[in-house]
Amino acid sequence: MTSTILLLLLIISSVSILMIATRLRPDLLALLTLVALGLTRLVTPEEDLAGFSGTAVITILAIFIISEGLRQTGVTMVLGRFMMRLSGGGEVQSILVTMLTAATLSLFMNNIAAAGVLLPAVISLSRQSRVSPSRLLMPMAFGTVLGGMATLLTTANIIVSGSLRERGLAPFGLLDFLPVGVPVVLAGTAYMVLAGRRLLPERYPPGQEARAVRLRAELESLYGIKTSLCELKVNPGSGMAGLSLQEGRWASRLGLHVVGLARQGRLQVAPSPEVTVHEGDVVLAQGQPSVELLNQNGLQLLTEPAIPMAVTNEETVLGEVVLSPHAGIFGKSLSQLRFRERFGLNVLALWRQGSPIRSNLSELPLRAGDTLLVQGTASKLSLLREGRDFILLAEDPDAVMRPGKAYLAAGIGLVTLGIAALGWMPVAVTTLAGASLMLVTGCLTMDEGYRAVDWKSMFLIAGMWPLGTAISTTGLATLVANRLVSFASGSGPLVIAGLMLLGATILNQIIAGQAAVPIMLAPIGLAIAQASGVDPRGMAMAVALGCSLAFPTPLGHPVNTLVMGSGGYSYRDYLRVGGPLTLLTAGVVLIGLHLFWHL
Repeated sequence: MTSTILLLLLIISSVSILMIATRLRPDLLALLTLVALGLTRLVTPEEDLAGFSGTAVITILAIFIISEGLRQTGVTMVLGRFMMRLSGGGEVQSILVTMLTAATLSLFMNNIAAAGVLLPAVISLSRQSRVSPSRLLMPMAFGTVLGGMATLLTTANIIVSGSLRERGLAPFGLLDFLPVGVPVVLAGTAYMVLAGRRLLPERYPPGQEARAVRLRAELESLYGIKTSLCELKVNPGSGMAGLSLQEGRWASRLGLHVVGLARQGRLQVAPSPEVTVHEGDVVLAQGQPSVELLNQNGLQLLTEPAIPMAVTNEETVLGEVVLSPHAGIFGKSLSQLRFRERFGLNVLALWRQGSPIRSNLSELPLRAGDTLLVQGTASKLSLLREGRDFILLAEDPDAVMRPGKAYLAAGIGLVTLGIAALGWMPVAVTTLAGASLMLVTGCLTMDEGYRAVDWKSMFLIAGMWPLGTAISTTGLATLVANRLVSFASGSGPLVIAGLMLLGATILNQIIAGQAAVPIMLAPIGLAIAQASGVDPRGMAMAVALGCSLAFPTPLGHPVNTLVMGSGGYSYRDYLRVGGPLTLLTAGVVLIGLHLFWHL
């Protein structure tokens, strides 16, 4: 063993210890690793910085942007609604739909992004079906990881594929993981539905609701919105029928603020002033209408709810707006400011001196310290930031900003994935082109694109990348490969693949190595394949899939950590449910490697 290998082992040991001890942030530790490798000249300067231009970094960066574009335009919202319709309310069905939806979504998105998109939908499903969130969130996380094993678009799979390309071998295509990954998804889902669900805890942690949902509920409760809502049916012959909301002058004529309009059972929240009212419509309004005025205008006050008493949805949100101390609007009323015409927002209530005001808002002179509760689209609400008179205090962070571009974003996503799947262009170039189209077409802005990228992951991968190069160029990979081949001599390549799978799984639980572990082990796996004369791509797949067997601990994958607080899970919960799942999926992976990669 040379001094160069000993120095590299010292660096690897130090990195592993610091990662386990969590003394330093992983991304900072990755940069320090890069610096150490460069200063010790274990890699050349070009090799030391190659990770920042590596295909893995570019692909993952582009996936974050594409995913954010799909979320901003409401495409993922449609998927969430579809999932809730399929569930039917039963626990077994809810778990099944949650896992299959998570697995399907992670086929086309980064696992973390897929889990982030589904988290609010699964919590909503939990409330509607009255199934504890702890019974659904862990299946969601596991389904996301399982689905990622069937596609190239997973961090570990992308990194291993990049290692193949660097060594002059054919990289993995988008569909190369399907033959092994699909049986893994089916086996894992069957386990969770039949046996794993019996091991899931049933808890209702205080932080179970998503932040956006909690914000809506808090604002509605604080201002007492629902206590001031009423439903009005537009009777045949009504004088309000055939007029737009603006022409009908609901506020001045009836003292009502229209916040919703239902037609044939479909509720439109915060309808535009240009919307025409028809006979038979049900109007959701705020105020205390006079029965005499209602009768004169052909309107009927409903005593039994005909539509959901909702003032928000995924596109229409609530926000709190405080008057700026430097505003020049004190003493003026909302009607004088033409607030609705200027901003396209409804003012539902006003907070003054510790209590809400919900009536005669349009004519009430504004005072210093007033806070407005406004309703409208997220894009309209964001316009308030551009002025000097209002300060936006709270808004829904998960609202759909650009619903009009949903079809465009969905088309870009499908075309991007289709080209990547057919292999017409490299995956990195294809996904980067898709991300660029999302930005050029206005599905999201450049600033939103920057915010969508998890830069910690980018620096972690780029910083750890030269470690894999050093493992290969110093001869450490060949040394370990020879030792493993000698240890498993006569046992066949499948046993060696099993050892690589086991090593990747164990290391992954210790150092949360979605980036670090494949970078460390991919060169070793390729060296083993070369020494034993087996298909290097099959051995590389064993390493990649081993990094996704992340079920026994919350640190095995970021999505496990993501749902830990919301589901109220403990380490023991992950081990009890995820331990058997790890053994099952490892067995399925080995069978798949034998059948499809001839190991």
